[in-house]
Amino acid sequence: MTSTHSQRAEILVEALPYIRRFAGKTIVVKYGGNALAGTSGDDALNVFATDVVLMRLVGMRPVVVHGGGPQISELMDRLGKQPEFRDGLRVTDAETVDIARMVLIGQVNPQIVSAINVHGDYAVGVSGEDGGLIRAKVRDPQLGFVGDVADVNPSVLERLLADEFIPVVATVGVDDHGQAYNINADTVAGEIAAALGAEKLIYLTDIEGLRSNIEDSNSLIRQTTPDDLEELIAQGIIAGGMIPKVRSCIDAVRRGVRRAHILDGRTPHALLLELFTDDGVGTMVHDRADGAKED
Repeated sequence: MTSTHSQRAEILVEALPYIRRFAGKTIVVKYGGNALAGTSGDDALNVFATDVVLMRLVGMRPVVVHGGGPQISELMDRLGKQPEFRDGLRVTDAETVDIARMVLIGQVNPQIVSAINVHGDYAVGVSGEDGGLIRAKVRDPQLGFVGDVADVNPSVLERLLADEFIPVVATVGVDDHGQAYNINADTVAGEIAAALGAEKLIYLTDIEGLRSNIEDSNSLIRQTTPDDLEELIAQGIIAGGMIPKVRSCIDAVRRGVRRAHILDGRTPHALLLELFTDDGVGTMVHDRADGAKED
């Protein structure tokens, strides 16, 4: 047996205990619009789709939640509408929320669903508008139709998972009057993970993970806790667009999600490296009382 064959066999053996551990467990994966836009396009999406299908075939229950911020901005530019942001959140008037719905539900969601379904009839696209999945409330009247999650009704997703489908969720929610709201996808992913009692919440984005010193590539934080993350936010080390992602990790772990992860979605097979290898990649958030070891 050549060394290459031996290495491949060792990789499979290393993966075995993780396959056993996570069989039947729900894994919520947030696939960021930046991860989709900041890569080489179709190849990166196809790699992601392959990883998700493999997770499904070894017995996991993946749920994909996606954003689409760069794609929304691109369409706005093409339509001659200037994007406006306040504290990292897009100001969303009636025209902009329609654009967001077109992009998230009509473009990005079918794109991800189609990439997964190249490998079989696994994925089903849904939005927060479907079956009362995401009930929204106004975040700030000055931001227009930007919503917060008022409630998640996981029954739609639970039925799809029971039928062995992979739900792909576009993060548009509606209020009690049927008004649509654009909701931060990081926040939605955390709320869905908590509502489903997920084993893991995984963010795929365009950074390698969290750093204790943003300027130092050698300061990657491999493991941390909600309390430690709160301190990094207070110190200003975590700031800007990372705050919703990190706060979602904090909230999800405190509400019972066993692990939250921030990974670089540009790294080929980052999902598999995190799930099935001893070393993993990126940053993992866990409850200190639960310990850091994946046993």
